[in-house]
Amino acid sequence: MGMYLNPGNSGFAEIIQSNYVDKTGLIRIINSTISTKNKLTCISRPRRFGKSYTAQTLCAYYDISCDSHELFSGCRISKDASYEKHLNKYDVIYLDMTNLLGNVQPKELISFIIDNVTQEIIESYPEVVKGNTFDQTLINCAAYTGNKFIMLIDDWDLPIRETPEIEADYLKFLRMLFKGSGTASRIFAAAYMTGILPIKKDRFQSAVSDFKEYSMIKPRLFGEYVGFTEQEVKALCDKHGICFDRMRQWYGGYAFRNVGSIYNPCSVMQVIYNDDFDSYWTESTASEELMDYISKDYMRLRLRCPVRSACPWTRKVKPVRSMWMALCTSGPLRITATPVIWRLP
Repeated sequence: MGMYLNPGNSGFAEIIQSNYVDKTGLIRIINSTISTKNKLTCISRPRRFGKSYTAQTLCAYYDISCDSHELFSGCRISKDASYEKHLNKYDVIYLDMTNLLGNVQPKELISFIIDNVTQEIIESYPEVVKGNTFDQTLINCAAYTGNKFIMLIDDWDLPIRETPEIEADYLKFLRMLFKGSGTASRIFAAAYMTGILPIKKDRFQSAVSDFKEYSMIKPRLFGEYVGFTEQEVKALCDKHGICFDRMRQWYGGYAFRNVGSIYNPCSVMQVIYNDDFDSYWTESTASEELMDYISKDYMRLRLRCPVRSACPWTRKVKPVRSMWMALCTSGPLRITATPVIWRLP
């Protein structure tokens, strides 16, 4: 096991130890994309919606360096026809951008990733020839093992949100991996990225345009995996003796077609742990910019809400569009589908 190549299943093993809500059905969707034209997936969600938990779950499932049968035994994915075919069958490259930017200077990020992943590949497979470029090393490794990689990038957009000075180099790095002529098909069986910002922006387009994006506005087949469903929240409330009506009043925010209400996992679990209803989401970040959006009067629309959180939206665009995107991608805006209704709790 390595730090970035095949980091193992310890993260998922920790997750399932306490009040685990089984979301492993999502693995079936990713399995269906492996080695197809749909193999590149990007999930955009607000903070505290379980993005990192999902990435750790996928890592534990695909990582070839460990045996995760016991961990997934009894989970929804274990009953799926694709379960054994892909379980612990791939070399996994796992990049947690929050961890990486906490350990290296922004200007060193790309070289750090390349150097460390390359080193771990050579240590795991000494016979692999190191290429002149990073993508060539990955191609050589896939050819040697006869097995393509699963790529997981958690908080892929963090370098863009927080370190704009390296944006061009970072997008160039992503472009090298996912936009080369046939390169991605030779290297990756599948790739899964999580982030906050939508990826369909002009400056991102050429780097990640091949990714299938599933956002909070249109999660499509990932709808039930965005957060906790109403049925899951009811089950938790029954188990722990918590009033479901109060839970719904406090946290019943998003609603998706064919899924119904979706609840913020962090807030729900905090209520269970603390036996106290509170604005847990607003404690996760702090934002003068978001408060500024909420207090403004755009197009005779006055928004008022006691928010003490930080908005990850740092791009300055048209005021009204910026307001809606900030509120949506940050989490406090409630969205219902068919018809789409935007509202604050």
